[in-house]
Amino acid sequence: MVREISAGGVVVRNKDGEWWMAAIELPTGPAGAPDPAKAATRSRAKPTLCLPKGLVDPGEKPLEAALREVREETGITASPVTKLADTKYVYVRTWGDGERVFKIVSFYLLRYESGRIDNIAEEMRVEVARATWVRLEDAPKLLAYRGEKQMARKALEYVRSHEI
Repeated sequence: MVREISAGGVVVRNKDGEWWMAAIELPTGPAGAPDPAKAATRSRAKPTLCLPKGLVDPGEKPLEAALREVREETGITASPVTKLADTKYVYVRTWGDGERVFKIVSFYLLRYESGRIDNIAEEMRVEVARATWVRLEDAPKLLAYRGEKQMARKALEYVRSHEI
């Protein structure tokens, strides 16, 4: 079984007394690429909303990877607050070799610093259809994956009990 080590971030900001979180919407279409022919279908289909995350590059620390992935996938810059937790799961690649993969993702709570959400490089549109702010309180219901729902809950608990 192949192992993958990834890192991601729960980026939060307080606007008008309410906590918001950066999320990304995955593209639809073949091999995860956006398909303009399916644009009408996409608007009716429920989007897959998730947290920005990606593989830790050789020589890179997980926190560095989380900050880089957030910047690449959302267009915003964030600063670290605390590590939330690691999620661990097994999945089967649906592309290429169909290999089973044991994946560990380190998630960090990050505070928004600057940038405009969804201001990302065109080549990132293969991975990210769009990036958007969602209410942190709503995130556990909106996110697609169980481990990421847990990270949003942890982030909400943290911001409610700490000054950040």
